[in-house]
Amino acid sequence: MYIHENNILTAGIPLNEAKSAVIFLHGRGSSAEDIISLSRHLDIKYAAIFAPQAINNSWYPFSFIAPVEQNQPALDSALTVLKTLVDQIVASGIPLDRIFFCGFSQGACLTLEYVTRNAGRYGGVAAFTGGLIGREINMKNYKGDFAKTPVLITTGDPDPHVPVRRVELTETIMKKLNADVTTKIYAGRVHTISPKEIELAKSLIFKNI
Repeated sequence: MYIHENNILTAGIPLNEAKSAVIFLHGRGSSAEDIISLSRHLDIKYAAIFAPQAINNSWYPFSFIAPVEQNQPALDSALTVLKTLVDQIVASGIPLDRIFFCGFSQGACLTLEYVTRNAGRYGGVAAFTGGLIGREINMKNYKGDFAKTPVLITTGDPDPHVPVRRVELTETIMKKLNADVTTKIYAGRVHTISPKEIELAKSLIFKNI
């Protein structure tokens, strides 16, 4: 159960013609089709676009702040799907600094976990309502140098799934790895992606693609 396959929806420019790539990660109960439609709202027109599909529409079975062991082997499987996809994109000729990430909720958590475990100079990261994964944060998992990769993390206050304190801790850890992090916390915002967040992501993360 929860062993993910490389089931990836694509859109945008063909990979062999593109100069940039964007990886979208859907939330729990959602789908690749749903999250990839976000590319239109973000005005992403000139990139190869990828949206992996989680088995059973969920990347891992329990809350992202449950003990990591409870979310295995699903979590490691999901991280492997991402690593394989990134490697394929790089092998096609697109460098890390032209690879962008965008996730919502569970997909935002997985996005942040992957890039922070593999810190490098990416094009940019937009994490709508997410934070690093685990009841306790194991700093040994996180290494590398973001080299000022722009990162946007947003959430509501309160949010039913993502505590603000975890968002703030995630920001601190990513900044220690040299990420250029912008965090926006919206009082009373429900568990969704608001138009303000879309506009902020367009201006901070996706303005050059």
